[in-house]
Amino acid sequence: MSIGAIVSAFTKFPRFQFHLLHRHHQGTFLYNFAALLHSPSSSRLCVCNNIVTTTSSSSSVVNPKRSISTQPKPPKSASNNLQDALFSFNRMLKSTSIPSISSINKLLGSIVKMGHYQAVLSLIKQLHLQGVPVNACTISIGINCYCHLNRVNFGFSLLGSMFKRGYEPDVVTFNTLMKGLFTEGKFSEAKNLFIKLLGEKQIKPTEVTYGTVINGLCKSGNTKIAIELLRSMETLNFEADIYCYNMIIGSLCKDRMISEAKNLLLEMSKKGISPDVVTYTSLIHGLCNFGQWKEVTELLREMVDRNVSPNVRTFSIVVDALCKEGMVREAEDVLELMIKRGEIPDIVTYSALMDGYCLRGQMQEAQKVFDSMVNRGLQPNIISYSSLINGYCKKRRIDEAMYLFKEVSRKGLNHNTVTYNTMVHGLFENGICGAARELFSEMLAGGQSPDLCTYRILLDGLCKNRLVAEALSIFQAMKNSEICYDIDCYTILIDGTSKVGSLEIARKLFNEIFARGLQPDACTYTVMIGGLSQKGLMDEAKELLMRMEEKGCLPDHFTYNVIVQGYLKRSESDEAIVLLEKMLARGFSAHVSTISMLVDLLPTRGQDPTILNMIQKLVPRT
Repeated sequence: MSIGAIVSAFTKFPRFQFHLLHRHHQGTFLYNFAALLHSPSSSRLCVCNNIVTTTSSSSSVVNPKRSISTQPKPPKSASNNLQDALFSFNRMLKSTSIPSISSINKLLGSIVKMGHYQAVLSLIKQLHLQGVPVNACTISIGINCYCHLNRVNFGFSLLGSMFKRGYEPDVVTFNTLMKGLFTEGKFSEAKNLFIKLLGEKQIKPTEVTYGTVINGLCKSGNTKIAIELLRSMETLNFEADIYCYNMIIGSLCKDRMISEAKNLLLEMSKKGISPDVVTYTSLIHGLCNFGQWKEVTELLREMVDRNVSPNVRTFSIVVDALCKEGMVREAEDVLELMIKRGEIPDIVTYSALMDGYCLRGQMQEAQKVFDSMVNRGLQPNIISYSSLINGYCKKRRIDEAMYLFKEVSRKGLNHNTVTYNTMVHGLFENGICGAARELFSEMLAGGQSPDLCTYRILLDGLCKNRLVAEALSIFQAMKNSEICYDIDCYTILIDGTSKVGSLEIARKLFNEIFARGLQPDACTYTVMIGGLSQKGLMDEAKELLMRMEEKGCLPDHFTYNVIVQGYLKRSESDEAIVLLEKMLARGFSAHVSTISMLVDLLPTRGQDPTILNMIQKLVPRT
């Protein structure tokens, strides 16, 4: 199934038609977009620097965005609405007559909808101080505010106050509290509250209750329990709605359980529940992660048949997946199609395209995308900067990377661990160790916690620049401070110490792995075998290779090439050829340097037929 089929499926949606040109490229059929049908004279498509934007004769460039879901800006009148509400509240309290609590609750509810939760709590406190009687609804509003502020414990305190006043909380109050518990990651407490509600039978759960619990279960990684709850709903005569199914399908896709998610889609259809754009987008995302383009195309066609139109998130997912596959041109086609349909790309869409160019090393094109976002009024986020910084670092254009790194702070954004890791790694790769150390110190001073990846980068950068003693010192400090470390840290240090000739330290580190309860992987064994081979200790290297297999860790082509080269350096061709035969039998190929070393033995061996025969096996036939 070609990528063109996916793009073609998009075009079947209402309000869009276009022409496709069909071309042959490197043995596969790819599709390139031709001219789009002209839109009305007041609007036209303009392709500039490979970024498609919609322009109008009467307005400025439409504002594109890039995040899968960008928060909308609050209306300009939001602050005025709050001021108006506060003015009305104060006027009620100053009134000569006792204000109606229902009117106050209605006003508080409107402020909650504006998202000013702390303000509502302050107003409720003011009611208490002025002796204005409140009711169960007022207390429920307060509970809701505390839950939104991730202070669910205070919400339960208000629940206690509600009981003391003789009020009976309703199911809405308990739904709010369960949602608050799930939001704060208190899965056990939320589950116990739900079970208690079911057991006491004083308050009957609603579909919203089940939806709240299913949502919380899915977000906490308990998809299996969520499915069980979905089944129990049916036995209790509750009908699961599209919201419940979407939550579980989305969670299954995140867990890479695509078959189960597709089964739920079929189940929905049989029950007469029509899937919506959220359902399809979750499935498309999961399928894109597996590169199952044929299934993606089928889903898009099914959307067409059901008249479900893709949204910005749907398009952004496809653009991102195509870019990760290296098909940036096809991603541009989808972006162009997206704009033609009237969907405005957000910052996620553009960042995905920019990242695709960075992965291909096309930094000029990536920079054009970045500049285009800024020119069109979009504010790049930390992910956008991280992608571009990483791209420049990989191209060894460290000055441009550092300029962008500093620009992050100038733009009022906060660096995260990823941006620090990317920049520190780039500096080490370019041999600028002093600046890398300083940046790491700056990271600590700024309160940004290094993660395991940070320490791997630090150890690897120091070892590659032959600052092994410093790397060992940092690793010892990590162990003393109980900082998390893994087998990769040991592998880096074993490799580094071996390459500077400190084989005894490498041996000590290798033996320490088992004492720490870790298991070496193929890479760890390979670097240790390489260190032994470098010192000419071939018997010990061969013994370690045998132990490796006995432990159930199979050698890969790197392992074989390393030990074979060790034998060839000592002109021990017989041992080398035995290992090469085993390597070929396991489907691995010899590195060009291994073949070259074997060829170099021929003058000293007088056209040895065994060597000649092996060279013929190793050199691919044209």
